[in-house]
Amino acid sequence: MIENNHIGLWNRCLAMIRDNVPETIFKTWFEPIVPLMYQNKALTIGVPSQFFYEYLEEKFADLLRVTLNKEIGEGTQLMYRVLIDKTNGQTIDLVGTNRSGALPASTTITGGNIAPNPMQAPAPQDLDPHLNPNYNFENFIKGSSNEFSRTVGETVAKNPAKTFNPLFLYGPSGVGKTHLTNAIGTRIKELYPEKRVLYVSAHLLQVQYTDSVRTNNYNNFMKFYQNIDVLIVDDIQEFAGLTKTQNTFFHIFNHLHQNGKQLILTSDRAPMMLQGMEDRMLTRFKWGLVAEMEKPDVELRKNILRNKIRRDGLNIPENVIEYIAENTNESVRELEGIINSLLAQSILFKREIDMNLAERIVRKAVRNVNKPITIEGIISSVCSHFNLDESAVYTKTRKRDVVQVRQISMYLAKKHTDISASKIGQLIGNRDHATVLHACKIIKDLIEVDKSFKSEIEDIESSFKHK
Repeated sequence: MIENNHIGLWNRCLAMIRDNVPETIFKTWFEPIVPLMYQNKALTIGVPSQFFYEYLEEKFADLLRVTLNKEIGEGTQLMYRVLIDKTNGQTIDLVGTNRSGALPASTTITGGNIAPNPMQAPAPQDLDPHLNPNYNFENFIKGSSNEFSRTVGETVAKNPAKTFNPLFLYGPSGVGKTHLTNAIGTRIKELYPEKRVLYVSAHLLQVQYTDSVRTNNYNNFMKFYQNIDVLIVDDIQEFAGLTKTQNTFFHIFNHLHQNGKQLILTSDRAPMMLQGMEDRMLTRFKWGLVAEMEKPDVELRKNILRNKIRRDGLNIPENVIEYIAENTNESVRELEGIINSLLAQSILFKREIDMNLAERIVRKAVRNVNKPITIEGIISSVCSHFNLDESAVYTKTRKRDVVQVRQISMYLAKKHTDISASKIGQLIGNRDHATVLHACKIIKDLIEVDKSFKSEIEDIESSFKHK
């Protein structure tokens, strides 16, 4: 007999979820959830914001479906109670994705995402582009780390296939690549409603390709993708090592490009860093424009937080905003998660969001909450690694070992701090802006071609990150 205690049921689900996601993900996205009731084979959970609900549905729908079916019973429906106005305690009830009924014939499901069935090839007005309307240019917060990419994205949206084709965006997880590509696709649909626009993850495209071969529908699969006007493929690095998938995508890419169709690709690293990818594919990735999206700096992190707080109707003191921005540097997604956790804890314990609560949440959610990395700390780590006296870095000597230590220090300072190149040059040997940029290029090039040197740099980074 299934227990009717909604808290006990949810705790059983949490135990299974915890075994299937990283601890930081669990603490950010599952710990803040509050079980509210279980009746008529439906479990209702409380979540702190609309964004929180959307993120769970987008990223963890399949995990939630499997967990509920296993721990509570087949056909269990998930319901969300979403807080939309903290001041007045206003909530709305939303139904989770249909997890038990059959899908329409024109769709296929994998990994929790509903995707177009390539065997249907619908008319443009019937094709679901699978864009998230909440990811648009209006709420894409601009800063120094993403300004260039945003400008390029707006240019592509105004004139698809006329400017940068393909557009290749790269950067670590959580810097806004998915948001920006969705914004481009949404703007194109607004300006050119007749165009077939499709957003798809590389993983989903690979699954569709495999299914088409298994079911003898490969020709229909190719016909579907070769009729797209704007193809957005997220996380292209997942094609690495998949020779047959790469070969298929190579032909799709060529057909679309030759016929004046826009391609937009994202990756967690630059084309030259993609191991396991065929050279002919890498060459094509660089045909248009390759743009890097970096982690948000402190000022951008503050603006992102203020925007989310304003959007969700929250009241969070400025000193708390500054503390969160200065002590988190991983991703935009991490910032969103911390605000959601703060809100959930505030509701659960009926207390205002203050510095004490913020410090507790940040300590739990952020991997590296030690004091910020400084140039002095970087120089100390680099010199220690190469057994060099720190004072040598500040001299005018041109000895090769000293020059390299100085260049590595400049590279790591540029990568791990928000300090300008000019300031870095002043603090490391009183060099100018151009010298710092030159040093960064030399070290970056060495990392790309010398695995041993790359390993040494990673060892140094590991040492000062955990001091």
